[in-house]
Amino acid sequence: MNDTRFYIVAYDISSDKRRNKVHKILSGFGQWTQFSLFELFINGKELVLLQNKLEKVLNTEKDSVRFYPLCAACLKQVETVGSDPPKEPKLFVA
Repeated sequence: MNDTRFYIVAYDISSDKRRNKVHKILSGFGQWTQFSLFELFINGKELVLLQNKLEKVLNTEKDSVRFYPLCAACLKQVETVGSDPPKEPKLFVA
């Protein structure tokens, strides 16, 4: 059973060093689409893993990372001007 969900992840990090680390971590889970914004198709285990990795880097008094889940029906309603709307990556197993 596939429990993959779509998340918009937005972050506000005060330090360039921490911001670069957060960007690198998020790049391993999804697509960078805007400054300080990622789109992720991840399952529950991946979400927990990602949040644990981020907690090790963040200064919780200064930094913020927000996860906005979108249901399948909401994802179908995403409107985009200027580029393609988000699409779940297709995996091919050889």
